Amino acid sequence: MHNQVSIAAAAGRLLLALLFILSGIGKLADPAMTQGFIASVGLPFPLLAYLGAVALEVGGGLLLIAGYKTRAVALLLAIFSAITAAAFHNDFADANQMIHFLKNIAVSGGLLQVAAFGAGALSLDGRKARRTAAPGGTVTAA
Repeated sequence: MHNQVSIAAAAGRLLLALLFILSGIGKLADPAMTQGFIASVGLPFPLLAYLGAVALEVGGGLLLIAGYKTRAVALLLAIFSAITAAAFHNDFADANQMIHFLKNIAVSGGLLQVAAFGAGALSLDGRKARRTAAPGGTVTAA
């Protein structure tokens, strides 16, 4: 049972991370369009927001896959997803925007689960926890 839980936790992190990594790579493919979109919703400093989003999506996604500093990374990505939902997908008269809003909120919920329960055994956090565990003690991966 423990092995199944470890595999499920790693698979969950991978699936959540793919969304962010692919989104970040998409932003890298067309920086001008992304910055224009950021400016169009009235956010200040489009270049800074763009760079921050790419760094958070790609970097955070890779850290999530590796399971390194997982709780903090998952919390940051959850906050980012909720803010993105509110800032970019708030036209609820448009069904497509409502779907994107709900997707972002659901992703935030999944990430909060990761933040609450940690990366699991198949992660760098889990490896570190196993190395620092006292003999005979129980360890929950950070």
